[in-house]
Amino acid sequence: MVHPLQRNWTNPIRLALTLFGLRLPCVAWTSGIRAPISCVSSDPVRIIKNSKPSYTSFCSFYTTETMPSSAAPHVKSRCAQYPGSTVTRSAVPDDKVDWSVSWPEYDPVCYTAPSVLNKPQWADPDIGSFSPQFNALDGAVDRTSFQGKYRVENGTPLNPLGRTGLAGRGLLGRWGPNHAADPIVTRWKLDVKGAKIHHSVSKLPILQFVSIKRKDCGEWAIPGGMVDPGEQVSLTLQREFSEEALNSLSVPESERAQIHQRITKLFSSPGFQVYKGYVDDPRNTDNAWMETVAVNFHDESGNSVSELPLQAGDDAGQVQWVDLDSSLALYANHSHFLQLVSNERKAHW
Repeated sequence: MVHPLQRNWTNPIRLALTLFGLRLPCVAWTSGIRAPISCVSSDPVRIIKNSKPSYTSFCSFYTTETMPSSAAPHVKSRCAQYPGSTVTRSAVPDDKVDWSVSWPEYDPVCYTAPSVLNKPQWADPDIGSFSPQFNALDGAVDRTSFQGKYRVENGTPLNPLGRTGLAGRGLLGRWGPNHAADPIVTRWKLDVKGAKIHHSVSKLPILQFVSIKRKDCGEWAIPGGMVDPGEQVSLTLQREFSEEALNSLSVPESERAQIHQRITKLFSSPGFQVYKGYVDDPRNTDNAWMETVAVNFHDESGNSVSELPLQAGDDAGQVQWVDLDSSLALYANHSHFLQLVSNERKAHW
């Protein structure tokens, strides 16, 4: 049986891409057919390790200071078909990604989704109609980047990792960094006697994590979501897991107390900060991009969240416990996050 999350190399290759004979101005596009995104980097992310633990100051998260190298240009952020639309990005070769490389001919398609242009509460207005304070805490909105100070040209922020082939905001609400939090909840895979199950090849114990199937693109992912203005990341992590993996917003009032108690217990434990920085997300544009804090909360005893029934809610189509394995094909760079978790827990990958 094929694992539901493994790469399916038999999928047909899209043979046709729309070619535009004229450069279109920056206008709102009507939503079109959502096409599946299947961008896989042939160059795995290189990492630099320092095994000395350190603790963050804002919450009870610890990190082994494992940082991904920025040597490889972002890949999923340059996928030809922009998600949730019929828009096709301008092609950007690897050697033209960096803004420091002169490319006078670069004239990207400009697109901001109608859902963003409708001015929901979570989205910024258009540039020119307000004066955001980039690279700073702008009121309650954090416009600083984990990557450091980013460039702003003509009042518009530039993606710190370079060109994406698309200007505007796409599906993202904020100009510049859009901050998210990704809770990675894990447990050990156990047999009927409660003993850890070891992988037949690596001989290492197998970890399982809570995975959701995203409604917007159909890809499997770590449950997570956007940090609300002024919200602490620790609260975002707990809220998003409760809403997406346990459907806490829809459960009967009688069950909420039990869910809250167990969730609070797990998320009050010291979490392993897996990653903090830029995310190679297919929604990224030249002027708006995703950044996240990914934290692993491990149910070592298996008597906390492990005993709660998973139920998809909010933005999740499905939810289930999944074995950590290097064959997993996940949304954005979530596979890399899980690899770091397995390394930290000395588990199979």
